[in-house]
Amino acid sequence: MRVRARHPLRACRAANIAVLVLALVWFIPTLGLLVSSFRERDQILASGWWQAPLAAERTFRVRADAGAAVTEGGRHVIAGNVFANDADAAMPGRVKAFGVSSRAPAAFGTGLRADLVGGGSLSVGADGHYRLESPRAFGESAPTIYVRATMPPRFSLDNYRRVLADDVMVRPFVNTLAVTIPATVLPTVIAAFAAYALAWMEFRGRGFLIAASAGLLVVPLQLAFVPLLKLHQGLGIGQGLVGIWLAHTGFGLPLAVYLLHRAMAGVPRDIIDCARMDGASEVQIFSRIVLPLTYPALAGCATLQFVWVWNDLLVAKVFLPPADGVRVMTVAITDDLLGSHGGDWGMLAAAAFISMALPLLVFFILQRCLLRGLLSKAPEWR
Repeated sequence: MRVRARHPLRACRAANIAVLVLALVWFIPTLGLLVSSFRERDQILASGWWQAPLAAERTFRVRADAGAAVTEGGRHVIAGNVFANDADAAMPGRVKAFGVSSRAPAAFGTGLRADLVGGGSLSVGADGHYRLESPRAFGESAPTIYVRATMPPRFSLDNYRRVLADDVMVRPFVNTLAVTIPATVLPTVIAAFAAYALAWMEFRGRGFLIAASAGLLVVPLQLAFVPLLKLHQGLGIGQGLVGIWLAHTGFGLPLAVYLLHRAMAGVPRDIIDCARMDGASEVQIFSRIVLPLTYPALAGCATLQFVWVWNDLLVAKVFLPPADGVRVMTVAITDDLLGSHGGDWGMLAAAAFISMALPLLVFFILQRCLLRGLLSKAPEWR
């Protein structure tokens, strides 16, 4: 039977297209989050992030300043600008229409006069200047002006200033570092020793331990939350930094042992045997031969563990107390920002982008080691 070989050029193109699609799937939401973090809440509600460079149309209301009323020719007059309280006075919007009722906020075009209930009139210009006239005094409350305007695109660092100035993310950022660094170092170091023992040391039950470590990869983390938390409370650890370090270490060990075992088992046996014949101990073989040769796998495991712990929410909710002083960034974003600033999507986007900035930096620095550690069984030999 004749088998038709697959053209290598077609396979390469298919792989490139698949990689491009996956890159776009991850890049587009990240770009949208970045753009939204520089926009105001009203702009985010009015248009999508892809329309950020374009002018956005929105409808809002402004109450005229009754304290600015003056008398002209026996009539009471209030003059002002609907953009007077705008955050960016240097780039005001353009009024398209206005109204005197919420039922018809754009009933009148700019330059026209609208009759008010009880007498009087209102006119609004395209530049936002309005003029209210009434035969009677306005009193403490002046009429409300409804405006439909086209607002120019605006980008600012106000969302980042609010997040950092209000200490919304500074303390949780430090807490996240205090949780992530030990929870990355501990499982990586323990997994390196365990992987070497499983790969190159002969002892009873080694095959069972290898199969058990691989089988633990499919066990859901949620099954261990309650018994592990009870164990911590019984040992006096409770909820705290030590408890969450041990929890992340236990949850991260199966994958780390699996990846490092594959890498260390690929080291040529001749090197290990020669080192033992020369009198090298297991510690010397591990530290001077195996670790340098499997550095990409170590860096890859550390990168995966760092990103997973940094972005974790569920384990932090269970193994950290609900006190304000020990909350990590994911918990702060979920509890504080979504609770008290649930409608301010610009502030949420800024906080989320600050949260993901460090994992992205670590990933880009160690991406080559990560790929080599995940895709290769053994170090490269020439």
